[in-house]
Amino acid sequence: MASEHITTGQGAGIPRLTVHLWSGLRRFAEGQEVVEVEASTTGTMIAALKASYPALTPALDAGVSVAVDGRIIAASLDEPLAPENEIYLMQRLRGG
Repeated sequence: MASEHITTGQGAGIPRLTVHLWSGLRRFAEGQEVVEVEASTTGTMIAALKASYPALTPALDAGVSVAVDGRIIAASLDEPLAPENEIYLMQRLRGG
């Protein structure tokens, strides 16, 4: 199934990001492994995912880990993102 292209209406110039979903999130995104949204930071990416795929909202609100180019972004919603980044959303990783 092709990924759905949805804009958030925030205007031109916002990068289109490719986001890979961990298996537990795919059922909330119409079974897609990869989705695309327009965003420039981790926070705007989460908001765009909620707008594009409302069924993801409870899982995203419960907490997910964002990996950008193999680096886990701890809690920053201001982390800049670009189309060339490899972005994965996965079950929240917790330290022990």
